[in-house]
Amino acid sequence: MAYASRIINHSKKLKDFATLLRRENAATIRYFSNTNRAPLNAEETFNARLGYSPVERISKCSTGTVPVSYRFSTMRTKLSRTMGMPMDSVRGFSSGSDLPPHQEIGMPSLSPTMTEGNIAKWLKKEGDKVAPGEVLCEVETDKATVEMECMEEGYLAKIVKAEGSKEIQVGEVIAITVEDEEDIGKFKDYAPSSTADATPPKEEPAPSPPKEKKVEQPSSPPEPKASKPSPPPTGDRVFASPLARKLAEDNNVPLSSINGTGPEGRIVKADIEEYLASGGKQATAKPSKTTDSKVPALDYVDIPHSQIRKVTASRLAFSKQTIPHYYLTVDACVDKLMGLRSHLNSFQEASGGKRISVNDLVVKAAALALRKVPQCNSSWTDDYIRQFKNVNINVAVQTENGLYVPVVKDADKKGLSTIGEEVRLLAQKAKENSLKPEDYEGGTFTVSNLGGPFGIKQFCAVVNPPQAAILAVGSAEKRVVPGNGPDEYKFASYMPVTLSCDHRVVDGAIGAEWLKAFKGYMENPESMLL
Repeated sequence: MAYASRIINHSKKLKDFATLLRRENAATIRYFSNTNRAPLNAEETFNARLGYSPVERISKCSTGTVPVSYRFSTMRTKLSRTMGMPMDSVRGFSSGSDLPPHQEIGMPSLSPTMTEGNIAKWLKKEGDKVAPGEVLCEVETDKATVEMECMEEGYLAKIVKAEGSKEIQVGEVIAITVEDEEDIGKFKDYAPSSTADATPPKEEPAPSPPKEKKVEQPSSPPEPKASKPSPPPTGDRVFASPLARKLAEDNNVPLSSINGTGPEGRIVKADIEEYLASGGKQATAKPSKTTDSKVPALDYVDIPHSQIRKVTASRLAFSKQTIPHYYLTVDACVDKLMGLRSHLNSFQEASGGKRISVNDLVVKAAALALRKVPQCNSSWTDDYIRQFKNVNINVAVQTENGLYVPVVKDADKKGLSTIGEEVRLLAQKAKENSLKPEDYEGGTFTVSNLGGPFGIKQFCAVVNPPQAAILAVGSAEKRVVPGNGPDEYKFASYMPVTLSCDHRVVDGAIGAEWLKAFKGYMENPESMLL
């Protein structure tokens, strides 16, 4: 007992160590600032440092208030709390329970906008040995499915969130790991402390309102009450005076359509006369009972929202509600562009390279136009307009899971073959739902092409925040245009493109200037090679 008491006292002193150091300076300042006071003895100094009397110190160190179990965070947790990042894991040590040292693995924050995630697939089972760098599970974030790697060596003792669990908050415990293999069985019925110890706060009963004292008011003579029509009696029977019934029968007036004003809702002669004077519009007849007709039920299926669908809906709704859109459309002649593409593809086929698509040329022309008109390569903030020096083009890719916008970074500095290879690789990763955050973050401008794949003639895209503009590309079509002579005509291919702009950042003249530069590159594609 004496040994246990010393341990408890020492633990309490360690707990108050920070308070002791913090109040030591205050006690010293009070001593030197008050010259008329007698010097402090050792006991008074110690009491001043701790902030309570000896009796209070004894009660503070009593065994009834000292917790039995303690939890110590790893250095990784301390660093994460210091840097303001969400806590990924906590190592818990228990001295009063049967649980050995273990590590709680939390849902990580895998993207800047991620607040919750889903467990798509567990790649490790309970009891498996894990090592740093090995993939524990696949997490479906707000933009893609990302592999979650293990940070420390050990054994997977408990999977708290099963495969398919949805809407798991960042930092919420999803698994438990231990260092020794024989400790795995002790976590069979384990519940994380963050959820097991969380009890709903007791609601305090609302204070009863103060009782109002009844004040007897002096009696006053009763005021004469104006006569009001009484409500009609309940039931199917209609009460009416004989004279009123005779008058109603003579004029074919249904009594059920009249509201009586007599005693207890009785219909009197005056009610019939008023009804006849108003042309029979005093009251409406009782609605007829509708026949129960069975309407065939609709056949439907409810499709749950995927994480990417939720984010897409939220961002596009935010864009249309907060960004003042306006749209500019031009038609670019692409005959020379098609000729250059055919010429370059012949070289690509001869050298074993991949073919260059029209979309690759559009991305290149848009990147060069952004370098020429950098005002469109910007984003809006409340305090300033941020103009980017990097030209990173997001390319919209439609998949079965939803819409993805992977990014081609520094597109203005890359060749057509490099752009085409990156776009094909990113599109394949988007369809496989294997994009990583670096594959879609950091874009400054977006290109959405519905012309080539779907044959859409022209459309207006929604600005992808925080960007200031997005280019919607339609399909090229042949048109009859005037030739050189007065009676000469020729065929030419024109591609309509529409620029959607954020009017807070890009004025109309700036948007028109960018479209002029883009059209120049599309109609004279040789200038892109300079």
